[in-house]
Amino acid sequence: MVSMNYLDQYNYWLNNPNLSKEGYDELSSIKDPKDLEYRFGAELKFGTAGMRGLIGMGTNMMNVYTVKRATFGLGQYILSLDESQIRGGVVISYDTRRKSTEFALAAAGVLKRMGIKVSLYAKPRPVPMLSYAVRALNCVAGIMITASHNPKEYNGYKVYGGDGAQMSPEATKTVVSYISETKDYFSVLGNIYTSVCDAEKDGVFVLREDFEQSYYAALSVLTLSKTAVENEGKNIKLVYTPVHGSGYEPVITILKRIGINATVVPEQVNPDTEFSTVEVPNPEYKETLSMGIALANKINADVVFGTDPDCDRLGVALRNDEGEFEALSGNQVGILLLNYILLRLKETGKIKDDSFAVKSFVSTGLAKAITDDFGVALMEVPVGFKFIGEKIKNAEITGHGDFVFGFEESCGYLRGTHARDKDAVVASMLFAELVCYYKSINVSVFKVLNDIYAKYGYCLDKTISIGFKGLNAMDEMNAAVLKMSTRKIDSVGGIGIAAVRNYETGERILPDGAVEKIEFSGLNCLYYELVGGGFICLRPSGTEPKLKIYYSVCAQNPDEAQIKFDKASSSFEKLLYN
Repeated sequence: MVSMNYLDQYNYWLNNPNLSKEGYDELSSIKDPKDLEYRFGAELKFGTAGMRGLIGMGTNMMNVYTVKRATFGLGQYILSLDESQIRGGVVISYDTRRKSTEFALAAAGVLKRMGIKVSLYAKPRPVPMLSYAVRALNCVAGIMITASHNPKEYNGYKVYGGDGAQMSPEATKTVVSYISETKDYFSVLGNIYTSVCDAEKDGVFVLREDFEQSYYAALSVLTLSKTAVENEGKNIKLVYTPVHGSGYEPVITILKRIGINATVVPEQVNPDTEFSTVEVPNPEYKETLSMGIALANKINADVVFGTDPDCDRLGVALRNDEGEFEALSGNQVGILLLNYILLRLKETGKIKDDSFAVKSFVSTGLAKAITDDFGVALMEVPVGFKFIGEKIKNAEITGHGDFVFGFEESCGYLRGTHARDKDAVVASMLFAELVCYYKSINVSVFKVLNDIYAKYGYCLDKTISIGFKGLNAMDEMNAAVLKMSTRKIDSVGGIGIAAVRNYETGERILPDGAVEKIEFSGLNCLYYELVGGGFICLRPSGTEPKLKIYYSVCAQNPDEAQIKFDKASSSFEKLLYN
């Protein structure tokens, strides 16, 4: 096809006989030229996190045609590999969002027509169960249909490699080259499935409860406080909400399996593509947990859990010293889990000489103080759980390294090597077990958190997101980071800069101008190390049009940290905008 402007593309789609009636009705009703330009003025980008975008018709939107085109490119990549690598085929999962089942069936149909073996979950299942299935079935790749915690108007398409982690940048680049060869979105053919049963009749292997039991078995062996759970599991009061997502059955199943009771928010159990009881299905926000907190107050519960639609993120709320529920940050949950895991491993004599934990470099600096105290190595990686997966994989390949825990500040946690992505199912299990353990020794979890601050120092960790809109959102965000990289900054809000890490060039620049090489490069990210500990990090989000600023400010107490944060954030954002 010849190159077309956005109006040509629009008319081509509108008049294409292969466009569905639903698609025709949607496109023919559009009156706003800016809407047309957004839909057809670009192609939905496919990166190492796959695709994510608004649901709707157009080349820059999530729809069955963009999904089929991406799947055809992935299929071409797979067929280019050695036959021994591709025998396990591709496994597909999906969450409870709008069009998720339809997109999963469309992807399955394309791959099946290409002669590639396809496995498909019978019901919506979380990211970690997809990652687990890739490894358990020896698949060459996995596809997860989800937009994670984004608003209801979004959906997405994530691709996993044969190791169960999100596909590597190198492999993604090749897949993108294949995708770009398909200019006509309507030229991709696939077997037509209207249901999972329909796909099964055509030879798609459907994963049901018998397969899922092996996932739960893999999680069960990761428990650390069996006696405490036996004594307290029936007594603790835990409220859980899946926020209408795919986490309900897996989370409740694993909690029951290890012997912990949970009360589920009844209004938020059933799948709901509109997520009608919350503004945004993101358990990082206290507002998303509000119905769970109301129920917890009614039954005098100890803790509230919430998971996002694809159940890879866990949000937690605890009672504070005044008896009020306080929503914890992802960093706070991370250090509580890290401290608990290392404590129990130490108490049972299971910390090894080569034990290690991993965190993203934008996650709290308190993790280093905790791991140092327990004599465990801590590795720092860029944002993206695939980098944590790479550290696990490297330990397996070399035979050196015992992975104990990994986390990101965005409420993502993993213990075990059954999966290579965030797992809110295992995180729910471990945090519930943590509650049992501390209850068994008559200590509140909120006190444990404050004891950690008292022992290792206080860190105020906050993330500021700056929204961008339009076709050029990513270019504008990248330009903002590039602009900052050209500035020499000696201090921010009265706090000195100890060094600047430029993850694009792979360099660490010291105040005297000396340059050191760092492990990672090619990432549009600036990281300012602060004198006295802590950092400020600037990076564009890889999943939504937001420029993120991560602050980690260390101080003697919360009040002092808040003062330092206010000065640092005000100063840094003035530099960013001027």
